Amino acid sequence: MLVTIITVCYNSEKTIAQTIESVLHQTYSDIEYLIIDGKSSDNTMKIVENYRMAFGARMRVVSEPDNGIYDAMNKGIRMASGDLIGIINSDDFYEQDAVEKIVRSYRKDMCAVLYGAVRNLVDDREESVSILSHEFLDRRMIGHPACFITKSAYDRYGLYDTKYCSVADYDLMLRYRNSGGVEFVPVYEIIANFRSGGMCSSQRAYFDLLNLQRDYSMIGKRQCRVAKMKAKLSGLLHFPKR
Repeated sequence: MLVTIITVCYNSEKTIAQTIESVLHQTYSDIEYLIIDGKSSDNTMKIVENYRMAFGARMRVVSEPDNGIYDAMNKGIRMASGDLIGIINSDDFYEQDAVEKIVRSYRKDMCAVLYGAVRNLVDDREESVSILSHEFLDRRMIGHPACFITKSAYDRYGLYDTKYCSVADYDLMLRYRNSGGVEFVPVYEIIANFRSGGMCSSQRAYFDLLNLQRDYSMIGKRQCRVAKMKAKLSGLLHFPKR
């Protein structure tokens, strides 16, 4: 079974080699690798080109301007040929047997989200290992770097909604759960390594999360307004990554 892995990147010269290496050395070999670059201005693409020969025809690369990380992910999904699609961003990386573990839990003709545990890193040191259950999606997002989604789920129930600049992955999972047509399959193994910080720890991301919670009636409109006002009054706070 062909598995597509997508890496979205922009000016990722410091970390992308580790991401690519983690895909290259998977114990499962039937992998198509798509790198979707947002027209980086640093050495990202030079590093990517260094791996062309190692991957051969299994790697395809696009480097052009996009409208944000989820627009780039959607571009990769539309290009994908695999039955299963994993997305690993350019500052994260897989365990060596990640794909093999996911494929073992896949059943033919499933319309599903298969997800595993995430090792959370701070300054490249392990802080925690967690697997957040889909049964509590109303409280918190599952670990997106450890998710593999069937192409059939994307085809039937849609891609990432780019109106959410930082929580479109959460919106996707809520939509899939609410559809009643997508099965969620936990895999109790460490799948991905996730570096803390970045976009999801910003105040803008917090506001985006509040908007999503309001849209799904997790909080009321007044509660959303009050939370935003408190955040503005307290200045730029540190919000932990989802």
